[in-house]
Amino acid sequence: MYDWNSMKKLKLEELNRPDIAEFKAQEKLPVVVVLDNVRSMHNVGSVFRTADGFALEKVILCGITAQPPHREIEKTALGATQSVDWVHYADTVSAVDDLRTSGYEIVAIEQAQNSTMLNIFTPDVTKKYALIFGNEVDGVSDEVMAKIDECIEIPQFGTKHSFNIVISAGIVLWDFFAKLRL
Repeated sequence: MYDWNSMKKLKLEELNRPDIAEFKAQEKLPVVVVLDNVRSMHNVGSVFRTADGFALEKVILCGITAQPPHREIEKTALGATQSVDWVHYADTVSAVDDLRTSGYEIVAIEQAQNSTMLNIFTPDVTKKYALIFGNEVDGVSDEVMAKIDECIEIPQFGTKHSFNIVISAGIVLWDFFAKLRL
């Protein structure tokens, strides 16, 4: 029988987290997150925090997506805008073109014809991935969808037609991390 009295939460100093300099120097998951015109600054901040948690290479903010520094982003990022590298592009298509030139596999996270369900998708350990998450209302833009290599869909079984972008990012990034690192 399990002894529930032996379970205690760890204190921050017991977590052995790297500082920002150590984080910047450590090996990163070969994944870049691209935010395609994401409106909510809280969503942007949460994606930064998730990118930090999985040690991603970078976050790319496109179009109307807000940029740090901004207190509304920091409310959810909790400092991750300092640890995670990021860049802004005026439009997502330019970001995708540059990522393709740099050797990234371009993957939209979207509900689309011929998409691959996340549970079936197996990332190739020899590739780098750019995962595109779209606008909260319109999803990944049609212009960007025309340029992707792959589309991954998260299986869903309820009455709603989508997850919040932050939930989608958490699900997909955990899946990539688990399949590539664990």
